[in-house]
Amino acid sequence: MIEILGTVLLFFGCVIGLAWPLAAKLALDPGEKLVATVVLSLVGSWLIGWVVYVMALPALLLWTVPTLATLNLALSYRSLGRTLRSPIGTEMAVAHSLVTATSIGWLALIVSYSGGDWIGDWFGHWDRARFFLERWPRDILFTGFDPLTSRPPLANVVTGVFLRVSRLDFAHYQIVTTLLNALAFLPAALLVRRFHPAPEKTDAPDRIRAVRLLAVLFMVNSLFVQNSTYAWTKLMAAFFVLAAVYFFLRAHDPDAPPSAGLLCATCLAAGTLTHYSTGPFVVVLVIAWLAMGAGRWREKRWRNETLVAAATGAVLLATWFGWAVAVFGWQRTLFSNPSVTDGAPTVAEHLWRAGLNIRDTLVPHFLRSVDFSPFSQRSTWGTWRDWSFLVYQRNLFIAIGSVAWIAILVTIWRLWHGAATRARWFWLSLIVGTVALGVAAHGPRDPWGNTHIGEQPVVLIGVALLAAHWSRLTPPWRRFLIAGAACDFVVGLALHFGVQSYLLDRWLSPGRSAEDIFTSYSKFAAFNLHWKSRIKADFFSDILPAHPALVIALLGALLFLAFYRTTEVKNSP
Repeated sequence: MIEILGTVLLFFGCVIGLAWPLAAKLALDPGEKLVATVVLSLVGSWLIGWVVYVMALPALLLWTVPTLATLNLALSYRSLGRTLRSPIGTEMAVAHSLVTATSIGWLALIVSYSGGDWIGDWFGHWDRARFFLERWPRDILFTGFDPLTSRPPLANVVTGVFLRVSRLDFAHYQIVTTLLNALAFLPAALLVRRFHPAPEKTDAPDRIRAVRLLAVLFMVNSLFVQNSTYAWTKLMAAFFVLAAVYFFLRAHDPDAPPSAGLLCATCLAAGTLTHYSTGPFVVVLVIAWLAMGAGRWREKRWRNETLVAAATGAVLLATWFGWAVAVFGWQRTLFSNPSVTDGAPTVAEHLWRAGLNIRDTLVPHFLRSVDFSPFSQRSTWGTWRDWSFLVYQRNLFIAIGSVAWIAILVTIWRLWHGAATRARWFWLSLIVGTVALGVAAHGPRDPWGNTHIGEQPVVLIGVALLAAHWSRLTPPWRRFLIAGAACDFVVGLALHFGVQSYLLDRWLSPGRSAEDIFTSYSKFAAFNLHWKSRIKADFFSDILPAHPALVIALLGALLFLAFYRTTEVKNSP
C-alpha cells in the first residue's frame, strides 16, 4: 500500500513539477497555470520517453522526469504555493483529489474487466507500454491483430515512463492509467468557471460552488467513472481536447494571454498523439480559428501567432508521424487504424454506415430493434449490467445522465437567445461538427452507438455546463436531477462494479462455486477473465489488502464529503 501511495505522489509531483517553471511564467491565472503545467509536463514526459526509445538510450535516463520535477518543485515551491493557495487553485486541487480518489476506489473493486463488448484493449495498451520500455520487435501485432501504427503512442510512452520509475507490473499500470484519465476533471473545472453566469471574478463563491458540484457530477457519471477505471487512452485524450477548447476560447477573449493559442495547438497535437478520435476536434477548431480570425488576417501579430501555434503543433506531431513514416512508410502509418482497415469498400456504403451510426449514437438501443443475443448469459446481474452499460457508454444524451441531458437542453435553449452570434455558431459547429465527424470517421457499423469512442469531450462539456448553471435551476428541477443521478449511480456504477468485482454473486449467492459464477457471464466477460489468467496479470484489487466492504465504505465517505462541500462555501474577502 505504501508503494502505491508512493506511485501516486510521484505521479502528481511529475505532472505538476516537470513544467512548472515554464507555466509559472505564463500570463495566466492560477487555475489556468495548473492545467498548463499538467499539459506541458505530459508533453515533456512524452518527449523524454520518446527520445530514449528512438535513440536507444539507457532506460535509466527516464529518471530525468522525476529528477527534473523534484528540482523544479524545490526551486519554485513559493510560486506553486501561491497558486495552490489561491481560491480557484485550492478548489481545483481538492476537487480533483476527490474525483481521483473515487476512481481509484472503484478500481480497487475490479477483479476482471467486463461491460458490453469491451475486450482486449486493456492488455493491448499494457503491452504497448511494455513495448517501448522493453524494445519488443516492431512487427508485433498487439491483441493478435493490431500493428504498432494502428494507435498513437503518447499515452503508452508516458505510462511507461511512470512505470519505469515506480514499478513495472499490471497493478501499477492500472493506477497510472486511472491517474492519467482522471486529469480530465481539471480543464472541465476551467470550463465551469467560464460557463458560470456570475460576474467575472475567479474566486466568486458561486463559482467555487460550481466547481465543487462538478466534482460530484463527475463522481456519479457512469461514462467518466467507467472510462477512468478501464485501462485505455480515450479519457486522457479527452483531457487534452477539453484543455484545447478552453484555451481556444481564452485566445479569443479581449484580454487573451499570448500563450493561449500556443497552448491550444499543443493540446490538439498531444491529443492526436494520444488517440485519433481527437482528429474531428482538430478539424473543427482549426476552421473556427480561421473563421473567427477572418477580420484579422492582415494583422501581422495574428498571422505570427497562428504560424507559431501551427508550427508547434506540427513539430509535436512530427515526433511520431515522422518516425513512423521513416520506419513503416506512409501506407502502414496512415492506414492501419481500425477506422480505416474496417471501413466500407465504397464511399456510398461508408456514408450509409455513418448515417446509421449517427442515428444509433443519438437514439438509445431500447428505442430501436437491436439484436442483444451476443450478450446472452445466465447471470441476471450481467444481463442488466450489459443492457445499461450499452446505454450509458454508447448514447450521447444518456451518457451525460439519464435526466441531466434534459436539463442541459433546457439550459442551452435559455442561453441561445441571449448569446452572441459568434458564440452560437462556434458551439453549434463544435458540438454538431465533432459528433458528425467523430461518428463518420468510425469505419465499422456499430448498432450500439459510438459515444464512448470520440464524443467523451462533448459529454463532459455538457456536464460542465450543467454544473455552471445549477444555481439557476428551480428546486423541482434540482430534485429531479438528484433523483436521476441516484438512478445513474445505482444502475450505471453500483451494478457495473458489483459485476466486475463479483461481489453481487458472492454476497447474494454465497453457496455458488467460483467456476459457476465466472461461467454465468457473457463471452466477452469470459474472454477478459481468460486473458487475465493467461498473461498472469495481478490487478490492483488482487494486491490491495483492504476488504471490499471497507473500500465501499470509503467510496461512500468520499461521495458524501464531495456533496457536503457543495453546501459549504465561505465568502471570499
